Amino acid sequence: MTKLRTLIVGHKNPDTDSICAAISYADLKSKTEEGEFSPRRAGEINEETKFVLNYFKVKPPKLTESVKTQVKDIEIKHTKGVDKNISFKKAWSLMQELDVVTLPTVNSEGNLEGIISISDIANSYMNIYDSRILAKANTRYSNILETLEGSLVVGNDKAYFNEGKVVVAAANPDMMEYYIEKDDLVILGNRYEMQLCAIEMGAACIIVCEGAGASITIQKLAKEHGTTIITTAYDTFTVARLINQSMPINYFMKTENLITFENEDYLDEIKEVMANVRHRDFPILDKNGKYLGMFSRRNLLGAKGKRVIMVDHNEKSQAVDGIEHANVLEIIDHHRLGTVETIGPVYFRNQPLGCTSTIIYQMYHEKGVEIPKHIAGLMCSAIISDTLLFRSPTCTEVDKAAGLDLARIAGIDIEKYANQMFASASNLNGKTDEQIFHQDYKKFTLGQISIGIGQISSLNEEELDGIESRLLPFLTKLHEESEEDMMFFMLTNILEQSTRLICVGAGAMALVVKSFRIDEAAYDINDVGVIKLASVVSRKKQLVPSLMIGIQM
Repeated sequence: MTKLRTLIVGHKNPDTDSICAAISYADLKSKTEEGEFSPRRAGEINEETKFVLNYFKVKPPKLTESVKTQVKDIEIKHTKGVDKNISFKKAWSLMQELDVVTLPTVNSEGNLEGIISISDIANSYMNIYDSRILAKANTRYSNILETLEGSLVVGNDKAYFNEGKVVVAAANPDMMEYYIEKDDLVILGNRYEMQLCAIEMGAACIIVCEGAGASITIQKLAKEHGTTIITTAYDTFTVARLINQSMPINYFMKTENLITFENEDYLDEIKEVMANVRHRDFPILDKNGKYLGMFSRRNLLGAKGKRVIMVDHNEKSQAVDGIEHANVLEIIDHHRLGTVETIGPVYFRNQPLGCTSTIIYQMYHEKGVEIPKHIAGLMCSAIISDTLLFRSPTCTEVDKAAGLDLARIAGIDIEKYANQMFASASNLNGKTDEQIFHQDYKKFTLGQISIGIGQISSLNEEELDGIESRLLPFLTKLHEESEEDMMFFMLTNILEQSTRLICVGAGAMALVVKSFRIDEAAYDINDVGVIKLASVVSRKKQLVPSLMIGIQM
């Protein structure tokens, strides 16, 4: 039985907590529940997180840019591919047995060659009056034997009937000479003289009906003339009616302009294609073009999205693309309640702590699971990052106790390690303005106003000076094409416990001045600019709540 896969993913532009929480929670879930739990990331990893992962020798989670439902997320019909040389009768029998209306033809390497449908078979049966169609279709004698449930008396079942026409010998031998030609296939009865005549006229094959046999003399003559002899219990009428069903399906199957989908295709895109065509079934291929199964409109009914657990966020604007299509199972977070709507009830754990990894630390203890050394290092790093080593106002005693215990398990000097980690985050040499901006940028909806807030932290005041001079014009230009009403960027000095706030957008400066009760005379509130906020280092607990109050004032 295939294990159900659940993706554990943090927010876009992931920070250290988002990445470490996903990895840690996947480890815990894997040890306590059935199924496959896979940590993922919704964006590029910043320098601080790279340092953490490298330090504890942990591979970065796989990038997942969308959790829209894909073909691979739903159950498809694994109709086995058939050989293109099977007969129409066998194809029809398989369709009845498998309860399908379409069969894919696949070669020995697993590549799709074409498809045959019930309508193709019906058209071939109802609309073909050409007596030479069996030869034109290059029909193998093994197909004829199978279709007529016959026995091969003389000849090679692997040979092909590919010349001549199909003839029913209903007249006497004198008349047969006028309509039987060389290489014809002749359907006849038990009369010796008719069998002899057909062989002497150069028939490629004679089919002896009603269970009659062929004498030793007839068999000897057939071998000498290269004539195949097949016997069957069916009467001549039934054989004449069935014979065309022995044709190989490749003669009528569709091979060009096939509409196929890949396993990675998204359902919303597939629906648009399916709405414009009348086909009932569509082949599914893997990325290498190998056939996997068939997909129909019926598969869309009740299709469930990817199984997702959200960590370190609960706002749709911060979530990976397509979250509205996903089957969200859990949300583990420490932020304000946001705007994510779920398909069904979820396990939602939201605590007023400084870090999501602190919550996961508690869950390890609640479930009695020992925390591995490298996982302890990741969770400790997340707490250090989110609480600025216990300096942030978001930090609680629970966070501090968890961080110190995790440092003990990981075997690190927390002060020394934190300085190394912060220094790695401050190393922005070679980073473009866009890379710095997206390093930690989140979108929020505050009432009727949409805002975006980015943040970087540094130990180096001079470095912040340089970044400010670069990001102010960058944000101003970016805002012109953005959806956010206002954009802010926090340049946080870890040592001074202060933030320079870049404010862009109509009313952005005025909102900050009002929210933090700053003297209006000190700033031009009608312009973009930078406001210094002493003792403000937290986006979650200081900036966002203050802006919310300012909007409501």
